[in-house]
Amino acid sequence: MNNPLLANSPLPHFSEIRAEHIEPAIDALLNEARAVVAEHLQATSDYSWSNLIEPIENSEDKLNKAWSPVSHLNSVMNNDAWRAAYNACLPKLSAYSTEMGQNKALYRAYQIIAANDSFAELDKAQQKIIVNALRDFKLSGIDLDEKKQQRYKEISQALSRLTSRFEENLMDATHAWNKLITDVNDLAGLPESALIQALAAAESEQREGWLITLQFPSYLAVMTYADNRQLREELYHAFVTRASDLGPHAGQWDNGLIMEEILALRHEKARLLGYDNYAELSLATKMAESTEQVINFLEDLAARSWRQARKDLAELREFARKEQGLKDLKAWDIAYYSEKMRQHSYQLSQEAVKAYFPVTTVLPGLFAIVEKLYGLHITPIEDFDTWHPDVRLYQILDQNRQLRGQFYTDLYARPKKRGGAWMDVCTTRKKTGGMIQTPVAYLTCNFTPPSGNDPALLTHDEVTTLFHEFGHGLHHMLTQVDHLGVSGINGVEWDAVELPSQFMENWCWEQEALAMISGHYQSGEKLPETLFNKMLAARNFQAGMQMVRQLEFSLFDFRIHREYNPQKGGRIYEILNQVKSQVAVIETPDFNRFAHSFSHIFAGGYGAGYYSYKWAEVLSSDAFSLFEERGIFDADTGRAFLTNILEQGGSEDAMSLFIKFRGREPAIDALLRHNGIAA
Repeated sequence: MNNPLLANSPLPHFSEIRAEHIEPAIDALLNEARAVVAEHLQATSDYSWSNLIEPIENSEDKLNKAWSPVSHLNSVMNNDAWRAAYNACLPKLSAYSTEMGQNKALYRAYQIIAANDSFAELDKAQQKIIVNALRDFKLSGIDLDEKKQQRYKEISQALSRLTSRFEENLMDATHAWNKLITDVNDLAGLPESALIQALAAAESEQREGWLITLQFPSYLAVMTYADNRQLREELYHAFVTRASDLGPHAGQWDNGLIMEEILALRHEKARLLGYDNYAELSLATKMAESTEQVINFLEDLAARSWRQARKDLAELREFARKEQGLKDLKAWDIAYYSEKMRQHSYQLSQEAVKAYFPVTTVLPGLFAIVEKLYGLHITPIEDFDTWHPDVRLYQILDQNRQLRGQFYTDLYARPKKRGGAWMDVCTTRKKTGGMIQTPVAYLTCNFTPPSGNDPALLTHDEVTTLFHEFGHGLHHMLTQVDHLGVSGINGVEWDAVELPSQFMENWCWEQEALAMISGHYQSGEKLPETLFNKMLAARNFQAGMQMVRQLEFSLFDFRIHREYNPQKGGRIYEILNQVKSQVAVIETPDFNRFAHSFSHIFAGGYGAGYYSYKWAEVLSSDAFSLFEERGIFDADTGRAFLTNILEQGGSEDAMSLFIKFRGREPAIDALLRHNGIAA
């Protein structure tokens, strides 16, 4: 049988891919990519874009397109055979990347192209790719001696294995725990939709009762609504000790040593390359200019937010004491009493809001918003190969009816699927011989699935999540850059990559946009103005607490990488406790093992870069403020954002692109205003 991963077809043949296909296909494509490099290096000494860089990009694109469905299915349809095949390929891919980065002949060829008079004749995207490549050669250890290069290669392969293992441990620990409730009175307070899902979860395992799990929709429903405080505490304990030395599965999938090894190897890698620490190395490909600038940025935001956060918590404690008679507010009480307080203060129930956001209305409404903003037309594709019945495929046409991109949606939580929400790349735009390769994206979420004949109902937070990931997708799909290295999100500084995603979230708070994405799942009635006004009034409810929570994550991440000491180890919880004492307002119990499940920084590419969310939020808030001035659907402003940000990919520095759109450098005022924090 032909290997579907070698087909190089426009869209992957998911249903045909088997675990046994993976390693042979990747081996073949790696061999082909190596041969292309060797052949074109030997063919001439007069190197150019067309006789060296373009053929290498084309061969690596084939490799990327084969690996993309493998990596994706490993995240959304995980099993033992698939996991083994995936992990067998990781060191091979890492070795190839390091080998190319340390290929002195290839480095010299890039230097020749950069120094040649014809360099000036290349377009800006080609020039940026070459400049980035010369930087990346240095970051791959091109200047190291042979012994240090070998060590760099070993470190890279080890990090690839360890970060994958971290994610696997977290997934296994998350899916290992569940609790069967046989008396529905123990679930008093839960809304009907959550009870139906718990009942369905039990039925899917041929059990009688209501099954509570650590999948986020189930966890959040219990923590927010369950009157049973003991149940909330039990669930909280299981959730915050996942993949750790404590909790119901203590030590079984413990990420503790893995985190230490990751930090040690990252530090060693940074030192090999001449940096003081991994935080410095991380900034080599980001907008921020120094580690001091990042720390100052985060601490400044914390100083501005801390008083509001303290006030938020004091009000919550007083509410729980006065209205509910609770004298000792614990971590597992925060979400529950916050929701009670929201309902009391604003007469706003999250469950009432959900009824107006069925996914069957939200998704078409989202498409209508981007059509209004950018002149896009989004339509479903009915006949396609899929990995799960819930998956849908869509295409994007521009105002000239030209195909701009395609994307898969996989919106609902299920077993063997990684938690969280993300956009990932399936195929990237490039131009070869006059033909455009269509960019394709995966948009993955973990919402509560539909129940019976009713559509899935989204909380407003989930609506915002959907808009966020779609913003990433637009950045990837709407690019007009013809060269892979800086097409879509490629080559975009990591602390700017969240700009388009956070930018899209703003429309979730605009009445004109909400009219397009809301409709009661039974009556079709649009979100009533009274409910909208309550949502607006509650928009910055506990915004101070939410801000310092994100700053806690960001400072913790940056400091453990910046302050790593080989003699002392990572000091992970020592530094976390220091950060908490500096910026946090909520006390967490000693058994909390948050870091053990912090996959963003230990498995998801955000190591020494979690601050990027807040950094980019300054950009996104300031960008949206121009729409606030001119109208949220102002066609000229939408066109300016499309042409200056979304279409440019990584072809120019993010700051230059932002200034082209906004007319100046970013200011922090809009971020503070949107979060209800005084400037």
